[in-house]
Amino acid sequence: MNASFICRRAALKFGASALCASVLGLAHAQPAPPIRIALIESMSGPFANTGEAVFRNLLWAVERVNARGGVKLPGGARFLQLDRYDSKGQNEEALSALRAAMDDGARIVLQGNSSATAAALIDAIEKNNERDPARRVLFLNYSAVDPALTNERCSFWHFRFDAHADMRVTALMDVLKDDKALQRVYLFGQDYSFGQAVLRESRRQLGVLRPDVKIVGDELHPMGRVKDFAPYASKILASGAQAVITGNWGNDLTLLVKAAREAGFNGTFYTFYGNALGAPAAIGDAGIGRVIAVADWLPNVQTPQSEAFYRSFRERFPKAADDYVHMRMQLMIEALAQAIERAGSVDTVAVARSLEKANVTLSGQSGHMRAADHQFQQSLVVGVMDKQGAPGVKFDVEGSGYGFRVVKTIPASRAEMPTSCQMQRP
Repeated sequence: MNASFICRRAALKFGASALCASVLGLAHAQPAPPIRIALIESMSGPFANTGEAVFRNLLWAVERVNARGGVKLPGGARFLQLDRYDSKGQNEEALSALRAAMDDGARIVLQGNSSATAAALIDAIEKNNERDPARRVLFLNYSAVDPALTNERCSFWHFRFDAHADMRVTALMDVLKDDKALQRVYLFGQDYSFGQAVLRESRRQLGVLRPDVKIVGDELHPMGRVKDFAPYASKILASGAQAVITGNWGNDLTLLVKAAREAGFNGTFYTFYGNALGAPAAIGDAGIGRVIAVADWLPNVQTPQSEAFYRSFRERFPKAADDYVHMRMQLMIEALAQAIERAGSVDTVAVARSLEKANVTLSGQSGHMRAADHQFQQSLVVGVMDKQGAPGVKFDVEGSGYGFRVVKTIPASRAEMPTSCQMQRP
């Protein structure tokens, strides 16, 4: 029985018209429901720490949007609501989580920590959106960097906010090519689409930029299943490699660098993710000047805006173990809020068309979406590990005493790469 019916009965019986007006006013003044956003990520299993780290970043971004009143729409502002779904590191679980999120009313899905999972989600969303237009879903990707996802497998419903693997390899090679002492390198990665893409592009670029460098190892390992990397570290050491190029992430990276240190490997690690999640603490002093990481942003980017941004995150999450902040995830939520406001609607197609034009700036960092393939374009930085307090290393990582000094900045115009995407639009 609704409020207006109850009030009409009360007014007839008791003449309570003023009370009714008040009750009806309250009934009509109910706030608009939040816009539900579903995070599908590993919240348990070997990569649970990566899922929790992502959740903190996205929660902080959502809180910032809501603190300024939410997303402004013609019918009134609406808050964002971030709901988390555990994929347990498995594609089938991720697809089950997608169905649950849709049943709960989410039309925007976020995921990133696995290109294989991202590919499975894209396929499922493509099929759903064609079959059920009333429940169309958008997929915002913050870390799944297999280049195919914005090339031959591109989708109108998928938007990537991280630089893809080939872009990141190019940034690392911008530093590696100038290391004239380097003669032997070991390629090492996780055995799935992303890890394979990193090694494939590294081989190609080494052949072009440094044909004098010998590849003394080229190896893939099962993702998330190796508990002891000592045998791999022994092979790297025995190969005579002076450097390892790896796209490993999460525990697969931390355990690798720890095993290499214990084996006595004194070479350089060229990494995608060596700047967080335990890796600096695991390698210790052996990593000074030898662990190199590429990112969209690093805490030691030396501008007042960047420093204020980083300090704000640490105030929100003061535990040293929670020190894992990514600018691109913040830009992604800002771009989403901007797109919804520009569309003036939460209609999936309208928001997607608006998101294709996203151009956002936060704390001095900018980026824009390329409509042709839905690949976000932004500057990249390369950093090298050093002790906190060394020149250019004001901030350490996770309380480890080690941070990353920026040694190379690649503007968005140079980081951009061609695409083979043939976008099919509704």
